[in-house]
Amino acid sequence: MNLQDLKKEIPFKWRVQSSNKYGANCVAYIDSRQVQDLLDEVVGAGNWQCKFEEHKNNMFCSIGISIDKYETIKDVKNVIWKSDCGTESQVEKQKGEASDAFKRAAVMWGIGRFLYSQKIVSLPVKEKNGKFFPYSAKTGKFVYGDDISKWCNLLNK
Repeated sequence: MNLQDLKKEIPFKWRVQSSNKYGANCVAYIDSRQVQDLLDEVVGAGNWQCKFEEHKNNMFCSIGISIDKYETIKDVKNVIWKSDCGTESQVEKQKGEASDAFKRAAVMWGIGRFLYSQKIVSLPVKEKNGKFFPYSAKTGKFVYGDDISKWCNLLNK
């Protein structure tokens, strides 16, 4: 097991972080399933675990990794824990907070840290019902979902 492999770049997506009349700022991200897959791949499915706790109304996630390659996660003395807290999302607040805490704890292990070197991509917008959404003048349509990642990847090259 080479814990440095947790720092490798993995495929990522883009999402709109904020938008106003000047543009939609998009940031790169990974989801929690990608974090789980990387942990399984690098340290083994039986050699890591996570736990959630609430401290002062903040959801914390801790990820523990067994550092002894011959033991399993059950041997608590050989587990190193790293933690961080999350913030609520706009949709499914508690689930979003838990997922955010999990991904932030993973960053403590180096997972997804490469995302912080990605530049913010700004997309053109058009107003709809008082809000601003990414818009393609070429197609004449608003851009949503996976198309945001496609567009940001083109602009990020």
